[in-house]
Amino acid sequence: MHIFGLHTRNELTETPSMRRSAAWSRHAFFGTCTAAGILAAPPLGAVDPSPDNHNHFCSATTTLAFSACRNSVSDEFQLAKAICLNVGDEDERDSCENDARQARDDGKSECRDERDARDDVCKMLGEGRYDPDFGPDLFTDPFASTNVYFPLAVGNTRGYFGGGEIVSIEVLDQTKSIAGVTCGVVHDQVSVAGFVTEDTNDWFAQANDGAVWYCGEDTKEYETFEDDSPIVPELVSTDGSFKAGRGGDKAGIAFLSTPHVDDVYRQEFSLSNAEDLAQILSTSYRYGDDAELDRLVPADLANLLCDGDCVVTYEFTPLEPDAAERKYYSPHIGEFLTVDLVAQTTSQLYACNYDPRCASLPPPPPVMMR
Repeated sequence: MHIFGLHTRNELTETPSMRRSAAWSRHAFFGTCTAAGILAAPPLGAVDPSPDNHNHFCSATTTLAFSACRNSVSDEFQLAKAICLNVGDEDERDSCENDARQARDDGKSECRDERDARDDVCKMLGEGRYDPDFGPDLFTDPFASTNVYFPLAVGNTRGYFGGGEIVSIEVLDQTKSIAGVTCGVVHDQVSVAGFVTEDTNDWFAQANDGAVWYCGEDTKEYETFEDDSPIVPELVSTDGSFKAGRGGDKAGIAFLSTPHVDDVYRQEFSLSNAEDLAQILSTSYRYGDDAELDRLVPADLANLLCDGDCVVTYEFTPLEPDAAERKYYSPHIGEFLTVDLVAQTTSQLYACNYDPRCASLPPPPPVMMR
């Protein structure tokens, strides 16, 4: 799912573990969630309900993924050395080799961090296989908008600003069949200084029970280079793209039908590519009731959209254990705020077209709209 924030790349020394899709700080996560009782939360997200107690499927997955990560780092290091061999200048070649060794060491460290974070996820969700029931008979019209916290009617638009970005989202009059399930297409575009930096089609399905499922995404990241004439965004990555049923990828839950505090669930499952999870922190948020949840939240925005009925989630992934986000949802509006707890930045809703309160949203600074 879309992560608000800028991305940087080092084309020569970047390892596969550095390129994986985003999310959230292990230390911040457990500092917040242990107090909330996350380790005692019941497993959700269609984990195999009857795992063989003698088979630790989640832990075994962690072990194999760790081995694959280490092998990938080793392969990237060998390739980097081969590139360095073809650098003619001796000083530049030495620098190239030093960079390659540093990238290898960093990559190994990241593999260990991912392993530890996956171990923590196994403690939360249990040792069962992640094998959700994703049959077509469990789903209805993807645009039915039966979940008030995740409205998906065709033509709905939203705009966000923050962190130097403008984000535009539109529910398209398009569907995509994924493993026999009809999913709605939502177009998500991120711009910085007038240039597109990320362009994504997200695919969502509406379950009969009211939950909204996340079926996959086709995402592209772009960079611009100031010496180009004209400056045209250049495609640099499609990392994070996945599709349920392809290459072992599986759907997750974008928003629960009936969220309860401490619920923990997978939002997507594309091993070593997209592994976002979420925990419910509050189902009755209003500004002023909880100083921690109020942190970085614009009071005027929360007072407009929350009357003790907003949902707050904490989202994280083992693929990037050094980041942390909270998201805030209002009934009939949906997501209205993302708080990056590491960067201490926000991305807040400033425009929408499907609720009377949209007309009263606080506008972004004029400089961001240029």
